Amino acid sequence: MKKIISVLLSVIMLFGVFSVTVSAEQQEYTDYPVILVPGYISAVLYRTDAETGEKIIVWDDPVAQVSEGGDLASVLPDAKTYLSEGNVEPLAEKLSEGFNRIFAEAKCNPDGTSLYDISTWLDTAEDGNYAALKEKYPDGKHQYEKEMLDAIGEKIGDENVYIYTGDFRMGAIELAEDLHGFIDDVIAHNNSLRAEKGKAPIDRVNLFAVSHGGQVSGAYLALYGHEGKVNNAVLTCPALGGAGIAYDVFNTEVSFDEVGLLTFIQHGFMLDEDLEILLMAQQLGFIDELVEALFPRVAEIIGCWGSLWDFIPPEQYESVKAKLLDEEVHAGLIEKSDRMHYEIMSRDGENSYEKGFKAAQATGTNIYIISGYDNKIITGMEVSSDAILPTAGSTGATVAPLGQRFADGYTQKADTGFYQVSPSMTLDASTSYLPEHTWFVENYYHGMTVKDEFTHSLMEKLLLNDEAYDVNSMAEYPQFHATTNPAHSVWAAFDSSKEGYVSAEDTALVIKNISNERKMIVTAVSVEGADISLDFEPFTLGAGESKEIAIVGEIPEVSLKNFEINISYFFESFTPIGGRTFDFTVMNGEAVAYDESTPYVNADAAFRFDIVFDEDVKDLISKNFVENLLSFIYNTVVKIMSFIMNAFA
Repeated sequence: MKKIISVLLSVIMLFGVFSVTVSAEQQEYTDYPVILVPGYISAVLYRTDAETGEKIIVWDDPVAQVSEGGDLASVLPDAKTYLSEGNVEPLAEKLSEGFNRIFAEAKCNPDGTSLYDISTWLDTAEDGNYAALKEKYPDGKHQYEKEMLDAIGEKIGDENVYIYTGDFRMGAIELAEDLHGFIDDVIAHNNSLRAEKGKAPIDRVNLFAVSHGGQVSGAYLALYGHEGKVNNAVLTCPALGGAGIAYDVFNTEVSFDEVGLLTFIQHGFMLDEDLEILLMAQQLGFIDELVEALFPRVAEIIGCWGSLWDFIPPEQYESVKAKLLDEEVHAGLIEKSDRMHYEIMSRDGENSYEKGFKAAQATGTNIYIISGYDNKIITGMEVSSDAILPTAGSTGATVAPLGQRFADGYTQKADTGFYQVSPSMTLDASTSYLPEHTWFVENYYHGMTVKDEFTHSLMEKLLLNDEAYDVNSMAEYPQFHATTNPAHSVWAAFDSSKEGYVSAEDTALVIKNISNERKMIVTAVSVEGADISLDFEPFTLGAGESKEIAIVGEIPEVSLKNFEINISYFFESFTPIGGRTFDFTVMNGEAVAYDESTPYVNADAAFRFDIVFDEDVKDLISKNFVENLLSFIYNTVVKIMSFIMNAFA
């Protein structure tokens, strides 16, 4: 039941993140303190009893609060009723009653102000100092992103790490104003610690922002970046342009992508089994029905939280506002969220992200963004995303419709002096807020920076070094990267070109086993969409091992042409078969002619499996969740036949 409650609260909980510790090389790091601006609901809220002076918790761990105070036993009969009759209403009613009772004091007035006098537990720099928190709360309480901060603390000292926790119910501009004061407080507090050690004072901080913290930090930089109090700002999966999940829920158009949700979990726990196969044939539409029935009932508590309104993407903001807010009753809330949407989130706004970022950069501030793309939002919105936040909103990039790509020969919209279209040709980074300082990770899931060695090490390098970097500064950190989360098991790139591209300089395809500990047999590699041949025979890879597959013949003398490589493999697991498709762009000659009348084409090339079977047969196969198996067998058989034919040639 606790797991069910967790799903029901997804609208406010899926902005959280998973985290683990990853080691890095010892080196000289920045002398500036780091402030973590964490993801959504990362704060303990309390009120003070007027008579006793006791601190009464209003919001802490919502799942634990519901589990401990929600009388879950009373929900079971309604759950059984739903399962037997398919009626979700009684279950939604009972759950909402518990939620509204437990979190009643977290309610906001129609103007977006707090109904009660609420405070945050960590209110000052002294409260949020990481060394002090670890000493005061050895159980880990209040230590958000703990594993990640532990890794940072090992490098610069826990006493130089701080956690900012504002009242997450408020809008981003209010929180940015609060963060503005917190930064001054951190500078003063850290200088007092430095004085005790005889060190010179500092006048800047480094910001490490996650998800909602990215929106708050973005608003801070837009409004106050010109003051030059930030040295490095690293925004990972930032909610700069809102969150598609908020629109889906506010608009009661939830259609959970259950396979996507399971894949999200699979990435979070770095599981190299293909768990989505376990859901392919299940009827889990009740999750959609339950969330849609639940939200109007809990809107009494969360419906006037300014932060949730700031999560509505600009392109959907007016329609949702007209549907749910009254111009007179909610005038104060509308005024605040209008300012955020039109002054900061809009590219034409008076204090837009771009203008604020440039003003901050002029003072010497380095601002970096790390974002995911080519994932569907798990609540149903079909746009390229990190499964929670639309990529276009997080970065300002131009993104093709989900499932499509720019046609071969596409030319990027802005001339930045270098090529900035993703290998999949689904994303044009040239229009980004920060085209030279934004990294894109294909199939990177929201908040999982430390689940991918590339993104974790990149984040630490950008955050903890005083040198200014851009996407061309470091060969080991190309602007576009296919995630190496072990959930994907295998990774591939050509040996000489930037990851995702191929040219005449390349002589081999490098395939790496990125699973946690499993030995892998690579059974087939097929190239679709380009005349490129590989000298392939099945081979075995231990965990972490790589192998080069020689290119046979010449690379086609064309450029701006997309193609795909499909790798099939087998390993010892309860889901033993798998495959992964990699996109590449040929960069080896004159550009392919671009057909402006057909700006988009299907993103996926037609593999042999797709060509052989018609749509009716493929639908039947997919419904019986054996498509992966048949594709695996088909590719393997085709490759074996090729070996036999070559042997007798």
